[in-house]
Amino acid sequence: MYILKNALRSVSRSMGRNVLIGVIVLVVSAAACIGLSIVRASDKAREAALETMTITAEISVDMQAIIDKNQNAEGGMDYEGFRNMGDVTKGLTLEELQKYASANSVQSFYYTSTVYLNGTDTFAAVTTDFELPEDFEMGDGSGRPDFSGMDFGGGFGGGFGGGFGGMQSSDFALIGYSSEEAMTDFHNGTASMKEGKTDAMFATTESYPCLISSELASFNNLAVGDIVTVSNPTNEEELHTLKVVGIYTSGGSGTSGVRGGRGRGGSSDPTNQIYVSAETFAALVAASEAAQSTVSDEESEEISALSSDESGTYVFANIEDYEAFKTEAAALGLPDTYAVVSSDVETFEQQLVPLKTLGTFAMWFLIVVLIIGAIILVVLNLFNIRERKYEVGVLTAIGMKKGKVAMQFVCEVLVVTALAVTLGGAIGAATAVPVTNTLLENQVESQQAKQEEQEVAFGRGDKIPGGGNRPDMGNMTPPGGGGAPFDFGSFDKVQNTTVEYIAEVNSATDLVVLLQLLGIGLALSLLSCLVSVIFVMRYDPLKILANRD
Repeated sequence: MYILKNALRSVSRSMGRNVLIGVIVLVVSAAACIGLSIVRASDKAREAALETMTITAEISVDMQAIIDKNQNAEGGMDYEGFRNMGDVTKGLTLEELQKYASANSVQSFYYTSTVYLNGTDTFAAVTTDFELPEDFEMGDGSGRPDFSGMDFGGGFGGGFGGGFGGMQSSDFALIGYSSEEAMTDFHNGTASMKEGKTDAMFATTESYPCLISSELASFNNLAVGDIVTVSNPTNEEELHTLKVVGIYTSGGSGTSGVRGGRGRGGSSDPTNQIYVSAETFAALVAASEAAQSTVSDEESEEISALSSDESGTYVFANIEDYEAFKTEAAALGLPDTYAVVSSDVETFEQQLVPLKTLGTFAMWFLIVVLIIGAIILVVLNLFNIRERKYEVGVLTAIGMKKGKVAMQFVCEVLVVTALAVTLGGAIGAATAVPVTNTLLENQVESQQAKQEEQEVAFGRGDKIPGGGNRPDMGNMTPPGGGGAPFDFGSFDKVQNTTVEYIAEVNSATDLVVLLQLLGIGLALSLLSCLVSVIFVMRYDPLKILANRD
C-alpha cells in the first residue's frame, strides 16, 4: 500500500511529464482502438453473413489437376496423356450428381438439364441478324409471321454462321428444371412470370408444357395456350411440339451475358431459352431417342438423338457443411480431377474486398503506431529514471529494497497508462464507426473505379465498339405492321456483372476489441517499465549519493 501511495504522490508531483506520457498513450490507444475495430468489423461482417447465407456449390472439372497429372518427370507436359483423358474432362451424369447429393452435409439438391433445338417455319428464335425477302408477307392472316424463306444468318438448322468450331449450332436452349428451387433467376428477381404460373409447367408432361420469354412470345406473336414446333438440330425432320403454359420476363442475364451471339446460334441468347420441368425434359429426350431408332445406319452417323447436359447444384446450411462436402464427395468416389466450387462464396469474398483491404491497412497502421509509441514511451521512461536517480539512491539507502523501488516506478507508469488507455479507448470507440465507414467508402470507390477500368478494357459498357450508342429496340414492330411490338427489353445494353460491395458497418468496437486494447496497453506499460526496472536494479545507492553533483 505504501508503494502505491508513494507512486500516486510521485505522479502528481511530476504532472507535466506524466501528462505528456498520458497524451502519447491516449493517441496510441485511440488509434489502436480504431485499427482493432476495423479488423474486428471485417471479421464480424464475414461471420454474420456466412451464418445467414445459404451456400450453393457445383462440381466442375479441375483442369489444373488434370494438367498436374500429366506433368512428366522433366517438368514438361505429357500431351499424349492429356489427349487421352477425354472421359475425365466430360461432365458428370445425373446419376453421378445424385450420388454425391447423398452426403450428410448436403441440405438439398436440385439440377437442370439442357438440350439445344432449332426453330421451324412457324417458330423462330429472336435475332436481329436476318434479311427479309422482297415478297415477305405476314403469314396466313392470323397475324403470326411466316418465317419460311427468310435468311437468319445461316438459317434454322444451319445456325448462325455455320456453327462454332465445327459444333452444330442451334436456335433454342431447352432447359429442364428439377423443381422451382432450381429456377434461381426467379428467386433472385432476375426473372418473373408475366402470364401464367410455373405450377402449370410442373403439373403434367402431357403436350410438353413450357415457359417462353416475353421477347420470344412477342417476336412470334404467341400467347399462353399456343403450340410451338421445334426440331432436332441434326435432323430437321424430327419435330417436337410444345405447349406454351406461361410467359416470363427476364432482365436479360440468363446463362449468357451477351445476346445474339453470331456463330453460336440463337441458343446463346437468354431470350431464346425455353423452360420445362425435368419430367417433361426426360420425356422429350426419350421421344428423340425413339425417333433415332428409326433412322437407318447410313444416316445415323450424321443424325443423332437429343443429347442433354446436366448441371447439379448442392445447397448447404453453412460454410462448415460446404467445406465438409469436399471430403465427403471424395469419399463417395469423386475423382480428383473434379473440384467443388461455390460462386456464392467467391462472390461473397469479392464483396468483402474493400473491407478486407481496409482491415489489412488498419493492421499495418496499428503495428506502426504501436512500434513508434513503444519507442517514445521507452525513451521518456529512460529520461525519467535518469532524472530521478538521486531519489532511487535515497530510497535504497534508507533500506527499501531495489525490487520495491522498481515496483513504485512500475505503478506510476501503470496508473498513467490506465487512465490514458481508458480515455483513448472511449474516444476510439466513439469514432470507430464513422471513421471506418468513411475509409470504407473510399475503398469501395477505388475498387469500383478499378472494376470500371477493367470493363472498359474488355470493351464492355453502354457504347458499342468503335463509338456510338446501341440502338433502342424497345419500339420495334414486326415487318408489315402485324402482330404485337417486339419486346426486346434491355436488348440495347450489355449486361455487366457488378459486385455489391459491403460499404457500411453498423458496429465496430465490442468486448473483444476492448480486451485487445487492454492487452496492448498493458504490454506497452510493461515494455516501458522494463527500462525502469533494469536501471533501478543496476544503480548503486552509495555511488549515487556520493556523485549527487
